[in-house]
Amino acid sequence: MALAADRNTPAYAGDLREGPVAAAQLIYAGGMVMVNAAGYLVKGQTATGLIGVGRAEHRADNSAGAAGAITLRYKPGTYRFKNSTSTDQITAADIGKACYAVDDETVALTSATNTRSAAGTVDSVDANGVWVRFDAALTRAVLS
Repeated sequence: MALAADRNTPAYAGDLREGPVAAAQLIYAGGMVMVNAAGYLVKGQTATGLIGVGRAEHRADNSAGAAGAITLRYKPGTYRFKNSTSTDQITAADIGKACYAVDDETVALTSATNTRSAAGTVDSVDANGVWVRFDAALTRAVLS
């Protein structure tokens, strides 16, 4: 039914998010965070079925815990990570394209024949690395 009066619509304000951590995960503060198909947070890694969501705001050690036993605060946004090398190195010509997680601190230009998941989109490249924009909806749109 459509509104017939004013409505106080709740907002998801602020830039911090929180989610359940997958089993057997140790995510370091400042590391790349991804979400798996089941909705659990994992560290950035070479794997399929993941999508980058942001940067870990604290260490989350669920090494011995079940999926969802602990939660992690993470922050979407744009952060600098290490650039891959050789034919997988990202350059300024790749701005706006998807980049792929190698590990929790490194991104690459390609999916390595569909063995890596998209971390985010390339926002900028400098001598110190790649500025990756973490926005799962944008990344999914770039991939389609």
